[in-house]
Amino acid sequence: MHCNWTRRVVFALLLLPLATVELFAQATDTRPGVAVFPFTNGGSFGPDREDLAPLEVGIQQLVLTELAQNTNLRVVERSQLRAILEEQGLVRTGQVDPGTAARIGRLVGARYAVTGVFMDLYGNFRLDGRIINVETGEVMQPVELRNRKENLYEMLVDFANEITEGIDLPPLEVALVQERRSRAIPPEAVTMFSRAQVFQDGGRQEQAIELYRQIAERFPEMTEAREALRQLTGS
Repeated sequence: MHCNWTRRVVFALLLLPLATVELFAQATDTRPGVAVFPFTNGGSFGPDREDLAPLEVGIQQLVLTELAQNTNLRVVERSQLRAILEEQGLVRTGQVDPGTAARIGRLVGARYAVTGVFMDLYGNFRLDGRIINVETGEVMQPVELRNRKENLYEMLVDFANEITEGIDLPPLEVALVQERRSRAIPPEAVTMFSRAQVFQDGGRQEQAIELYRQIAERFPEMTEAREALRQLTGS
């Protein structure tokens, strides 16, 4: 009888949805969780404006990667957030107001939600972000950065650090920040990585793998591409 009961419990645990298991894992991690939503293209002008749409998810993922360098917080995986957004019918619209961000942030176990807008005005790049306290729905201090597009990756490093400062967490060590900012990652690599992320989201694995391989060969310091390649190919 005891054996049968044990088997039933084990079987029931195996049937738990992956999201439930992830939320259980988050519940045991007391660090504040941060959910970063896809960025919105606020309207860009210049010869490369058509190439900027993939940055909506590319910037999202790279900001998450930079936030993850800080062990004082826990980032919500982009795939987990995307699943909720798809379920809520919000992937196509791309419009997430503070109230919606707070509600979805609670669903994924985050304490803070980050939304953002980017613009490229003939090579002058602009990043505007908002930090939302998920528990209260309060919009905290804004994050506003301006720089030349060729410094896009450095902007993303700085953006992540300003988010950390905005939620009163210990910052990254200065040496590590400088190391991250000094990586040779031009805007072309960021754009290629963003397109690969879009391919991956859309189930176009072969195209994603090919782009990640190109990035890894041409821009070896962009280790994010090698890691994505490893996850997709197992090698």
